Amino acid sequence: MSQKFPRLFFVLLAVIFALNLFQASVTELIFDEAYYWYYAQNMAWGYFDHPSMVAFLIKLSSFIFDGELGVRFMSTVLSAGTYILLWLLIDDPKKKDYVVHFFLLVFSFTLMNAYGFLTLPDTSLLFFTALFLWLYKRFLKNEGLMTAVYLGLVMAALMYSKYHAVLVILFVFLSNYKLIFNKKAWLAVVLALICYTPHFVWLYQNDFVSITFHLYERPNQAYSFDEFTLGYFLNLIVIIGLLFYWIYSSFFKFKATDKFSKALVYLVYGVLIFFFISSFNRRVQAQWAIVISIPLVIIAFNHLLQHAKSRKWMYRIGIVSVVLLLYARAWLIYYPLFPMLYETHGNKEWVNELKSKAGDVPVIFENSYRRAPMYEFYSGIPAISLNNFMYRKNQYSIDGSEERVRGKKVLYVTKYRESGDINYMHLDSTVFYGSYIDDFQSYRKLKCIVDKPETGIKYSLKVYNPYPFDIPLEQLKYTISYSNKYKQVKQMRSLKVENTSPQQSFLKSKDTIRYNFELPLSSMENPSYFRIGISENNLPPGLNGKPIKIQ
Repeated sequence: MSQKFPRLFFVLLAVIFALNLFQASVTELIFDEAYYWYYAQNMAWGYFDHPSMVAFLIKLSSFIFDGELGVRFMSTVLSAGTYILLWLLIDDPKKKDYVVHFFLLVFSFTLMNAYGFLTLPDTSLLFFTALFLWLYKRFLKNEGLMTAVYLGLVMAALMYSKYHAVLVILFVFLSNYKLIFNKKAWLAVVLALICYTPHFVWLYQNDFVSITFHLYERPNQAYSFDEFTLGYFLNLIVIIGLLFYWIYSSFFKFKATDKFSKALVYLVYGVLIFFFISSFNRRVQAQWAIVISIPLVIIAFNHLLQHAKSRKWMYRIGIVSVVLLLYARAWLIYYPLFPMLYETHGNKEWVNELKSKAGDVPVIFENSYRRAPMYEFYSGIPAISLNNFMYRKNQYSIDGSEERVRGKKVLYVTKYRESGDINYMHLDSTVFYGSYIDDFQSYRKLKCIVDKPETGIKYSLKVYNPYPFDIPLEQLKYTISYSNKYKQVKQMRSLKVENTSPQQSFLKSKDTIRYNFELPLSSMENPSYFRIGISENNLPPGLNGKPIKIQ
């Protein structure tokens, strides 16, 4: 071990690990972390937005620590593991003379730095990408049975981290297509699929809700070169940081000399091209291309070892980058250091203010899967997001969160009203109003299924009740929302439906009721989609149906 790792390596690694532990424990959660913490309160093989690895890591952290560190501890461990794997992936013996350069380089990668203490799906994605490449490198040298088994397990872990992991596996495979004739490579694939089967089963049991949403239901917007394609290239700079010129310059000068280096090249180009093409259809978020950081570190450090001039400049800029990133980390904790608010600022303040007014009453946040878990994390009071036709589905749409507040007195909080029983303010001066509801009842899981008419203008509507109780039909009102071709809602109207069984007064448990309806006129010019919603007990209409394309 000492031959592979100089003592200085472990000293610097310990410093960074301690820094990440401190940062993780004193920085307030960001909204996504709170959302994933909510995942972890009910462990499952999948969740609306992501597979289950992020929830698993949070659950492990919570066994060891409380508070923010109880969400983030495993991220600090995986980050340290990523540093170790990256060091192992570099073969040049001269690396022992440039340990400081290595840490400056890796620490300067903006998002890799952030994922050293934040718990997001990309945290484990980075670690398992590095581990996958290390095992693949071993497999190329010696196609041992156990190495193939480990590869299979790690590929499954990659896929449990984030769906984007399929790009890592795909492009490494494409770099060495002869693997298709390799029995042990197939063993790894089969083992990975077996380990991933519980998630496939979860997707099936939940009507492939994650895939359906991301591919078909997610709202988009008209193509904008500045926001989509140019924004994508700016994000490629953001994920690297100040060293982006030397990092990408090293990559474009790099020549693959063996199967492993070829895999690194394919992985970077594959991800870059894939999301470049995607940028013509939708806005590409910066973290979507984060996996390129792993091969770029390997390539850039090898370039640094061979070129003194690049080494000098990377070292100098690396020091500047580290200083700025440390300042940014301090700002995440104490916002007066920089005149801009971020998600880590002021959450405890607004939660405490709201709790002081709401007391122990559960809180329902209108259209906010971000604020609901943040409030519950810091207050310890049950909170859910109630999603309506102007928002999107999320984990609160498919789990049992409704039952936590059903029949109870709740505080319904929204930023779309101008009055209420109470109000509170966020640091950005946004005012939220809350109104009490004594006996809360919602039926957001009622499922609306629309069949288009073969002839005529009348559509048929089936409403399925998945609940274990009957629902009075008098509590339900039907609505229709019209959207443009990007599935952005532009108008909502009440919908007149004809009950084919008018004698019914209840929608029985696990039963279906049938209606007919005609599309009401829309004030929109050429609406592209409509969606059926149900307003129960005068609540804003839900997302009960799927977007239906208007022919």
